[in-house]
Amino acid sequence: MLRQISKLLFVASVVLVAIPSNAQQDPQAKPKPEDTEIWQPVPKVVTPAAECGQVPSDAIVLFNGKNVNEWVSVKDQSPATWDVHDGVMTVNKAGGSIETRRRFKDYQLHIEYKIPASITGSGQGRGNSGVFLASTGPGDDGYELQVLDGDNNPTYVNGMAGSIYKQSIPLANASRKPGVWQYYDVVWTAPTFNDDGSLKTPAYATVFFNGILVQNHFELKGQTLYIGKPFYKKYDTAPIKLQAHGDKSEPISFRNIWVRELP
Repeated sequence: MLRQISKLLFVASVVLVAIPSNAQQDPQAKPKPEDTEIWQPVPKVVTPAAECGQVPSDAIVLFNGKNVNEWVSVKDQSPATWDVHDGVMTVNKAGGSIETRRRFKDYQLHIEYKIPASITGSGQGRGNSGVFLASTGPGDDGYELQVLDGDNNPTYVNGMAGSIYKQSIPLANASRKPGVWQYYDVVWTAPTFNDDGSLKTPAYATVFFNGILVQNHFELKGQTLYIGKPFYKKYDTAPIKLQAHGDKSEPISFRNIWVRELP
């Protein structure tokens, strides 16, 4: 019996040695943005088709080229102050991010955007914005599909154009050059929650970028956080948000935005 106990103690000691120890990690260390950046592998470049789709007959038009009546300020729900000119809507960084007056659950979204031909900066500071597929409230990160100049503009690949920010690398880099209109077609399946707030079913996103599939029914791990690991927080319906990013490069423009609610 003593011999058997000695053998068990020896095996247990070997297992404990094999398990990596976190004792040397500082539990009080403050997380950094770089902790969740991925730079490799870089998706291959794919040349997209040239044409965008037209507005379906059952779509809700969120921007018709004439006004921003469907949008409000995220900060205080006042009327949006982004600039409308020549049929396009240009980010007003001083006015902050905007979101739809209407709230959505599951939907199909079409949105077109243009990075200015005169764009400056690099990486995340070059033509940065975002389409937040569910804007879940002030202070929450929500669920972001990244908008960024992706033409010869290296950055962490889970934060490049076409990524579900900090969660899913796009299957290809379908970016066009600055000064040319680009578009996303998105199918968004919202998460569902139990009465106690626990997750019932996760969110899914399918994304076509300039006609190229870049997210294939990707299962989100939660909100798309700038710092830290994603998590889910209960909500039912939510607006769609467009980001006024704080970088110093020239503001981007949007046009032809519509959504189809899905059963």
